[in-house]
Amino acid sequence: MIPFSVLDLSPVARGSNPGESLRNSRDLAQHAEALGFHRYWLAEHHNMTGIASAATAVVIGFIAEGTRTIRVGSGGIMLPNHAPLVIAEQFGTLASLYPGRIDLGLGRAPGTDQGTARALRRSMGPSDDRFPDDVQELQLFLGPQQPGQTVRAVPGMDTNVPLWLLGSSLFSAQLAAHLGLPFAFASHFAPDMMMKALEVYRHMFRPSDVLDKPYAMLGINVVAAETDEEARRLFTSQQQAFWNLRRGAPGQLPPPVNSMDGVWTPMEKAQVDHALSCAVVGSPDTVRNGLADFIERTGADELIITAQIFDHAARKASYSIVAAQHAKLAERSAA
Repeated sequence: MIPFSVLDLSPVARGSNPGESLRNSRDLAQHAEALGFHRYWLAEHHNMTGIASAATAVVIGFIAEGTRTIRVGSGGIMLPNHAPLVIAEQFGTLASLYPGRIDLGLGRAPGTDQGTARALRRSMGPSDDRFPDDVQELQLFLGPQQPGQTVRAVPGMDTNVPLWLLGSSLFSAQLAAHLGLPFAFASHFAPDMMMKALEVYRHMFRPSDVLDKPYAMLGINVVAAETDEEARRLFTSQQQAFWNLRRGAPGQLPPPVNSMDGVWTPMEKAQVDHALSCAVVGSPDTVRNGLADFIERTGADELIITAQIFDHAARKASYSIVAAQHAKLAERSAA
């Protein structure tokens, strides 16, 4: 059975604060580790009152310090926001403190609005132009010292932190294939190009020193509860938050509602349903069957599961249900 992992945006629930959200993230990571999840990733977003993981490398250190075995990493670091040397030093430090447990997933979007991107001193030109060079420069800084190399990442040099390329289009799929790197697709919010990106990545893949065959991880929303009705109610927090983001009014994660009728129009519902179509929401049986169908349809090598649930206890319970269904799928696979 393929591994399951966790993608955490460290959501700030309405009426809460970033400190509580970050402590909840560490508690969830400890819970995920005990349940057997493979890795725990956090994402870089800026100027969003509902997401507490902006200083992603710092949060990764906080999570890694509170766990023992689970891999911890970024899903992802938005590389155009940073000099490759700075990221190499940050993740080299993390790898030195938590050897064998740190992943570095890289994206090329700003992870924010244009005004905030300027405040990050990010170039506003096309990120496609510089991104491949930045990835290779980062590989250089994290690898062994080369003859004549005078600029080194310390810590960082020779840590060989595993790199992943993240994307929601064909660009990163092609680059990951060209460089022989693992690829993670953001199907949990941008499903349109998922199957084509997988096809391109697998067809164009070139073996490398780090990977001899393609390895694709897919994002998926999973909200699990004891009944389908309760899971659908919990999912309304994410539906509301996503639509608020799309209409340019992001905020803290709202509490769930019993019905979305009157909250959105039929057109808004269609747009959100489409964007969040890679989702499994329901009871244990619904979740097990939905995950099995998604794996069979995509041939994913790994799933990274996200759950924007307002109540922290309900969020932990959802991941417990997912882990139990993963175990049942593994039994079915082995039979």
